[in-house]
Amino acid sequence: MTVPRTDRPSTRLEIAKEHAEHVLGRRTAQRLAAFDNGTLYVQAGDGAQFLTWLVDFVVFMLGVGLGFVVMSVVYVQTGFSDGTLTLLMLSWLFTVPLLYGLCYGNGRALGAVLTGTRLVRIKDGGRVGGKACWAMLVRTLLLPLLLIAVVVGALGGVGSSPSGSPARTSIDVDATRRLHAAGIR
Repeated sequence: MTVPRTDRPSTRLEIAKEHAEHVLGRRTAQRLAAFDNGTLYVQAGDGAQFLTWLVDFVVFMLGVGLGFVVMSVVYVQTGFSDGTLTLLMLSWLFTVPLLYGLCYGNGRALGAVLTGTRLVRIKDGGRVGGKACWAMLVRTLLLPLLLIAVVVGALGGVGSSPSGSPARTSIDVDATRRLHAAGIR
């Protein structure tokens, strides 16, 4: 068996990964990536991303549950119509993640704080900012619906990957800080 020659020079990212192995370790260095502007960062691991989502989803569910209890008490005391109650409860499903998203402007809601991650723009690594409310809505309400649709579609034999690229990504805050402190940018 012959091994193909690789006469191409190593890319900037490959060289950075080799140097990062000494600073971060092999597994963490494999998650090294670059923003669109060329700045290097360490992607959050799959486990950390899942735990971040899970904590945020639990906060969302607690907020929705608390809202439903409050609305039920108000319903019993004021006696407004069933249609109004239904509309208020449905609107609460969208209001809770939007309100929780106000805490997410710097990319670190409760889930991210607990797991050491941060949601940033893929373009330049900047803060999510004003779009954080919508990002939280997608993370807590629409992502579970998307997963259900994918599973149903896969079981039904329908499926194709959506096109496009993400606008945001999660980074490992500590590993990225150590990477930059070592002068690997």
